[in-house]
Amino acid sequence: MKSIAFFLTSVLVLSACQTISNDAPPPTLWSIAIHGGAGHFGQEDLNLDQQAAYRSSLRKALSWGENELNQGARAVDVVEGVVRLMEDDSLFNAGRGAVFTSEGTHELDASIADGLSRNCGAVTGLQGYRHPISVARAVMDSSEHVFFSGQGAGKFAAHQGAESAPPSWFDTDKAYQRYLRAAKRAGDEPAPIEEKRGTVGCVAMDMQGTLAAATSTGGMTYKRHGRIGDSPIVGAGTWADNRTCAISATGWGEYFIRTGVAQDVHGRMLHGNQSLQEACEAAIFDEMGALGGDGGVVAVNACGDVALVFNSSGMFRAYAKKQGQTVKSEVAMFGPYAR
Repeated sequence: MKSIAFFLTSVLVLSACQTISNDAPPPTLWSIAIHGGAGHFGQEDLNLDQQAAYRSSLRKALSWGENELNQGARAVDVVEGVVRLMEDDSLFNAGRGAVFTSEGTHELDASIADGLSRNCGAVTGLQGYRHPISVARAVMDSSEHVFFSGQGAGKFAAHQGAESAPPSWFDTDKAYQRYLRAAKRAGDEPAPIEEKRGTVGCVAMDMQGTLAAATSTGGMTYKRHGRIGDSPIVGAGTWADNRTCAISATGWGEYFIRTGVAQDVHGRMLHGNQSLQEACEAAIFDEMGALGGDGGVVAVNACGDVALVFNSSGMFRAYAKKQGQTVKSEVAMFGPYAR
């Protein structure tokens, strides 16, 4: 009965997305959007070589996702695969290149959600595993639970045969220098807001109109006491529901948690009949931003519409969508966002 209900829901959503005019553009066959973190940075903070490196990394991840979707891959497989690529990319704060905690270790967080089944999985404080997003996927697919933390997450990952990695795999000089600067301040002050970036995420709509979202991060430089941000929290940093949208967030996690940004967007669409763009802007500017938080979201709905909304100076982001035989894509880094 559940499979029939999901099928009927998908049919209704897809029907609502169909064009009714011969002059209207063809329906979107698939869509994908990714982010590599948000923060207070501009062109003056990244030299031309750095800008080129970020663009290349974003384009590589986006292109992989485009190719998979074009071959009919499921959205949940695509978002996991894209995030795995970005976890291996030391430019970002997820997996390799993750920031250091106050104890000089790496604690990794990730979550994933499937919009068709509305199932999800998450891990926080994971250590020693190369791809936290795949451990989160295993939680979703191979356990009766949603969220594992710390040693429990590690035990589950080992039981699932997840790929392990030594601490040195995650280390980069960039992250270590940030750690040293934070240690010099003796942890008495929070990390500068310009260092709160690098979380990675992906949302997608596949050819069946199914949505999925995935998010992964190393957290905040010099974080202490087992601090957890929004990235592994479904409803704050990640969301997927075929009735509304798929969301992946990045930014100052405490504020995304306080306002439940990802689920706020969903609720505005489901109960308030707002469009994807309207809901994302209201959640980021009118709720989270009004409290003093900063960051953004990448989002897609079951019609293939994409929203890339942020209130910080910049957000590493990219998207692609296929309408008919035409693929439109874009890679961007800087703001400000024009509401």
